[in-house]
Amino acid sequence: MSDPTQTALTFEEIQLFRHNGYLKLGNCLPEDTVERLKAAIWKDINDEAEPVVRDSEGRVVRLSALVDRDPIFLETASSSLVLDPLESLMGPNIELIKNRHNHATLRLSSEKKSGLHRDVKQWSRTIFTVLFYLEETNMENGCTLLVPGSHHFPGITGKIGEDPWTQTLAEQAVPAPMPTGGLLVIDSMIMHRVGQNKTSNSRMSMTMGYHSVDELNDMPNPKRIVVLGEGLYSGNDLKLQK
Repeated sequence: MSDPTQTALTFEEIQLFRHNGYLKLGNCLPEDTVERLKAAIWKDINDEAEPVVRDSEGRVVRLSALVDRDPIFLETASSSLVLDPLESLMGPNIELIKNRHNHATLRLSSEKKSGLHRDVKQWSRTIFTVLFYLEETNMENGCTLLVPGSHHFPGITGKIGEDPWTQTLAEQAVPAPMPTGGLLVIDSMIMHRVGQNKTSNSRMSMTMGYHSVDELNDMPNPKRIVVLGEGLYSGNDLKLQK
């Protein structure tokens, strides 16, 4: 796939991401890539191709196991447009995670409001999530809302919003409207939620999770795909074997 040139993140962009826990990337997906992704998603939605998630009305609103479907999904998720900026944040060896995110979502009109959540529970095992917006997202159709800096706070045992301090944080959520083809990278420890779609139109997106290669894990993991660099192992036991 041909991508516009995406340079590494600047020092200021890296610092902004570390501080806030999210960053809107400067470049967007090419229009033809967006159309190919949408066509593949609509095909599997219309075919009800499992595995899927349905809403309370029985409508297919999520496609799971996305990278095992049409090749365009892995092609996009592992493109330089995505991996160049991620390398600035995660280093030269990056894995795509198949068992967290790896889905496409169709946000339809609904009265239901989602609550704040985190995608992972521990600082030591956080992942970085990239959201690919395949349709423009704004306050009316349910853009992502985030609590800046909340990835710095410790783990939460209960539901976000139940404790007084998490309720205070929940009140600080800010919207992140994005254009068609826009890319948003977040530290998955950040508190965030999806806004409510108040329109009669859909809001389509794709979500992928990434992790730096764990150089202390010597067991191949079929639920990880190395998309940049290589899977390295550098445990101390290597020295003992020499």
